[in-house]
Amino acid sequence: MKITRNIEEYAQIINMPRPEPKFHQRMPMIKRAAQFAPFAALTGYEEVVKQTAKEHEARIEY
Repeated sequence: MKITRNIEEYAQIINMPRPEPKFHQRMPMIKRAAQFAPFAALTGYEEVVKQTAKEHEARIEY
């Protein structure tokens, strides 16, 4: 099921300024980016990939 909407539905709010917080400062972009950055969900994955690459390179005959 695909939901489609017309831009006319948003005509009242489309050009409004973004609301600013009243009681605290905005989070700096660098901190916001760090907050949502990917985390190491697969602990040790990089090491396994490097080891596999080394094994394959060792098998290559010149």
